[in-house]
Amino acid sequence: MYSETLNLYASLRRFEHRLVLAESCTAGLVAAELGGIPGISNYLCGSLVAYRNDSKIRWAGIEPAVLEDPSVGPVSDVVTLALAESALQCTPEATLAGAITGHLGPGSPEHLDGIVYCAIAVRSDQTATICKEYRLSAPSPKDSQDITARCLRQAQAAKLMITTLIEFLG
Repeated sequence: MYSETLNLYASLRRFEHRLVLAESCTAGLVAAELGGIPGISNYLCGSLVAYRNDSKIRWAGIEPAVLEDPSVGPVSDVVTLALAESALQCTPEATLAGAITGHLGPGSPEHLDGIVYCAIAVRSDQTATICKEYRLSAPSPKDSQDITARCLRQAQAAKLMITTLIEFLG
């Protein structure tokens, strides 16, 4: 993942973007990857880790009804876009926000297991946003003791967020 992280750093520098992140399923892994690069403080404003619904409500202003709605829920394009927009609004120096949510397992609903959403919001004359849905290829953890599978899925999700940002910046 290090080469992708360096590519994102180069893109942020080239386009003079300042990035803020809102991370759920990756629990700050994207920011941690970027944080290992000397000079990243010129381009990384910070990362909000909103793992639980209550944090999404209190820190990012997500409506409880949206999180509780079975047709939407906390892992959805709607919530992921709202996290990106909220992070951008709360960070005036940021010009770009990335947000990620996902069902990494174990215990995810079978039809949602491995689904990840990556959203990007850009500050410009009009805030532009995109959201992409992905399905992880790494196998689901067998149980709560299967830390290796869980970490593989988290790393894959973090790489998707980084890659999505790079592709967006072009």
